Amino acid sequence: MLGALVLFGLAYLLYQFGEPVAYQYFPPSPTITLSPTITLSPTITLSPTITLTPTITDTPSTTDTPTVTPTPFIPPAIEALFVSEVTPNPNAVFSPLQFTLDCSNFNEYTEATVFQAPIRYMCAVFTYDGMSVNVQWSALWFRDGELVHFETIPWDGETGGFGFTEWEAPAEEWLPGTYEVQIFVGLDWKVVGQFILQGDAPTPVPTETPTPTETLPPG
Repeated sequence: MLGALVLFGLAYLLYQFGEPVAYQYFPPSPTITLSPTITLSPTITLSPTITLTPTITDTPSTTDTPTVTPTPFIPPAIEALFVSEVTPNPNAVFSPLQFTLDCSNFNEYTEATVFQAPIRYMCAVFTYDGMSVNVQWSALWFRDGELVHFETIPWDGETGGFGFTEWEAPAEEWLPGTYEVQIFVGLDWKVVGQFILQGDAPTPVPTETPTPTETLPPG
């Protein structure tokens, strides 16, 4: 029991005074104190630049309206010349017109859209299909919008093939300008074509007016 008491007393003394006495002979190494890490300052947020107000779009004051192209029609004065009573076939078709100064051979001709004066003859060649025999057909020739020639007769050709309309006139009647040919079957417009005639037409030669001579009575 005495030994136990002695050991208990030594244990108490070591607990109270042992650590300071030990540090006198074995000084402890200082522990490293960690430095706090650098906290990044937040970057400056750029304010949005000024948004430009859109400029006003100029509204045109006048809007160009496309001109209306009138549909070709048969003038009443020409319609009055119709003699055929055959009803036109609505399915009759014509090819685009080709203009030439010589259409005597449908297999070989020179077509153009611009011609040089003077000329005396022009032919508009076309192919067709679905025509009825003796149906009224017409070809109207215009120069700069003015009717200058026409033909209207009962159809005497085949139901399909090559056809033409022609105009022959003195050279002085072929004035420069834009010519247009319109083809009709009955009152139905089928095809239209144009050509241009350039240059000056010959000047018409004035005809002499005979001067009456005075006849003296026999004396």
